[in-house]
Amino acid sequence: MARGFKDRLTYKATPIQVSVPASAANLGPGFDALALACQIRDIYIAQILDEELFDVDVTGEGADEIRKDGKHLVIKAMMRGFEFMGGKPRGIALRALNEIPHGRGLGSSAAAIVGGLNLARNLVLSGSSLMTDDDLIALATDLEGHPDNVAAAALGGATISWMETRVGVPTGCAVRLSVDQSIRALLLIPNTQLSTGKARKMLPESVPHKDAAINAGRAALLVHALTTRPDLLFAATEDHLHQSYRREGMPKSVDLVNKLRAAGVAAMISGAGPSVLVLHNSTTAEHDDIVKSAGDSFRALDVELSPMGAEVSNA
Repeated sequence: MARGFKDRLTYKATPIQVSVPASAANLGPGFDALALACQIRDIYIAQILDEELFDVDVTGEGADEIRKDGKHLVIKAMMRGFEFMGGKPRGIALRALNEIPHGRGLGSSAAAIVGGLNLARNLVLSGSSLMTDDDLIALATDLEGHPDNVAAAALGGATISWMETRVGVPTGCAVRLSVDQSIRALLLIPNTQLSTGKARKMLPESVPHKDAAINAGRAALLVHALTTRPDLLFAATEDHLHQSYRREGMPKSVDLVNKLRAAGVAAMISGAGPSVLVLHNSTTAEHDDIVKSAGDSFRALDVELSPMGAEVSNA
């Protein structure tokens, strides 16, 4: 700890656990604005250490690829949270059980960030008064670069997020929506990965006004479809803004979306891809037909939509 730095925080001695859901963002037309929380969860347990040490252990998805030191994303988010609240612990022990696939457009980095900030807040006495939910969303957005996935990971359900300038600083904001209980989610997950950074570089600097207008109308309709009228999901998930531009990076995924939509299925790229998300209330036969149409290149996974975001408990 730097000389002259005064740590104003009182840390809890016992470990804290947080469970954070995966998230599917964009949902077709709602680029960087709409997202859903999915019931695939990463679990993190952390405890403050008296020694200067980051003791990190990871099991599950990406365990062999992730840094196990102070560069681990959960640790980085925790330290950002502690600094925001006015402190900096000497060391942290972290145990992570990862279930969310990495590089598949399912919000694994958002889960790590939201998990880390929640751990920091709950490892500090009076942490909830030092970091509000709005603060957490803003910090998570700053770390992630955009607010959609972190909003769903933090709040659960469906979320609308946006950027707002406050005191001259762009700030991530979000609200939660309750999803109609009849809506089901089917994820079609390929073996290939695609980073969000690479996917974003495929997008053009500008799009035709007509396409932007279509997306604005569909995004507004999608809010209504998710909450009240699931029969409108197919029309509401039409996109002209980003998916087709990313085909070079995930041709099989975009082709599958087009194939399913030609059959009247509400299919879309999940986040930056390459996973495909289908929202439906189909019969078993219709569901099985959708899975078969994906072929061997995709692993089908039925997931519940999660009404809850990050959940914190004593470990």
